Amino acid sequence: MNIILLSGGSGKRLWPLSNDIRSKQFIKIFRDSDGDGEYESMLQRMYMGIRKEDPEATITVATSRSQISTIYNQIGRDVSISVEPCRRDTFPAIALASVYLHDVCRVGLDEPVVVCPVDPFVDSQYFKALAKLSELAAAGKSNLTLLGMEPTYPSEKYGYIIPDSKDEVSGVREFKEKPDEATARDYISKGALWNGGIFAYKLGYVIDRAHELIDFKRYDDFFANYEKVTKISFDYAVVEKEKSISVLRFSGIWKDLGTWNTLTEAMDENIVGNGVLADTCENVHIINSLDVPVLALGLKNAVISASPDGILVSDKNESSYIKPYVDKFDQPIMFAEKSWGSYQVIDVENESMTIKVTLNPGKRMNYHSHEHRAESWNIIEGTGVVVIDGKFRDVGPGDAIMIRPGEKHSIIASTRLQVIEVQLGKDIDVHDKIKYDFPERNR
Repeated sequence: MNIILLSGGSGKRLWPLSNDIRSKQFIKIFRDSDGDGEYESMLQRMYMGIRKEDPEATITVATSRSQISTIYNQIGRDVSISVEPCRRDTFPAIALASVYLHDVCRVGLDEPVVVCPVDPFVDSQYFKALAKLSELAAAGKSNLTLLGMEPTYPSEKYGYIIPDSKDEVSGVREFKEKPDEATARDYISKGALWNGGIFAYKLGYVIDRAHELIDFKRYDDFFANYEKVTKISFDYAVVEKEKSISVLRFSGIWKDLGTWNTLTEAMDENIVGNGVLADTCENVHIINSLDVPVLALGLKNAVISASPDGILVSDKNESSYIKPYVDKFDQPIMFAEKSWGSYQVIDVENESMTIKVTLNPGKRMNYHSHEHRAESWNIIEGTGVVVIDGKFRDVGPGDAIMIRPGEKHSIIASTRLQVIEVQLGKDIDVHDKIKYDFPERNR
């Protein structure tokens, strides 16, 4: 299979566990499906589900530059990444990823491609349906094949697909926008399916549509002029105008976990992290990523979520309305995953910032320098190698390193390595960073 996973989102609806660079698909909140007791994210669940169904699948993640490090950290580098330079809605993102597959990954124009969001909660049957969707696209009986979900209730959150019949695969009579509850009931009585934004096509089909709407020659040209592309959804640009279209019916588990209310409904346990629920609590969930305990007494239908970015205590239904309140906060991102590990901001002062850095074994930071700040590194756990201006030094617990402005530096983790980093300067800015090629170690 050729799979394009759409990974977007600002992360505000699941604050404080998500933020502008750590969207909901990266939150590790579900038990590992392999049963080893570890937690995994929606991205990891989706990736592993595809790999189990088709170990040779070509997986491309369409995303923003800010998410690349987290993606590599969670699922490794055995994926292609189509970077969206700026947000231009789903059609430009899918078109760019499709052109990337052809021009960069050398996927043939007649090969089938499946597009799906990265963040639904699904079961193993979903991945079999993706494989069937790919087979239908390869057969070429329709230009576009959708996956339609059997509705479990009259939802107002989804658009609806009205199929020609109740066969497993059928033509599509029409599409309906998100309705009110009464209209949704009427649609369902007529055999309507939820439109989950999952579809398949032969690669050349979408590239042809892209050339009709966007002026470009090849991928590099498309990428360079992406900000000039008109914002438009794939549904409006392609789906609703296509006459040769079919739908594959799906009756397995598929949930859009977009709010704390819906997310907690899918959780296997009521407590993730350090927390205690008293017997007087009813339908309460604690999700705590801090190293301090959370205690809940006498609460009903509530969610408590704590992270370095903040603490949320909310009625579950009210948690759907979190975004305008989160928009009022003005503070740096306090936790983020990187390709080499993660960091957590511990303290912020006028001319200093203290960060706890964790590097995974075998990983390293970029070789870089800062013009306007100095840094001190204090090793508190593990072993590794520090590089400063081309000089390599073995380090372990208790070692302290001072890095002056302009000095090129990096750190390589031999084992899991934890460092307390203190940034010092009047102008501490995330953009104050110059990258260099990594030096070779002279022996």
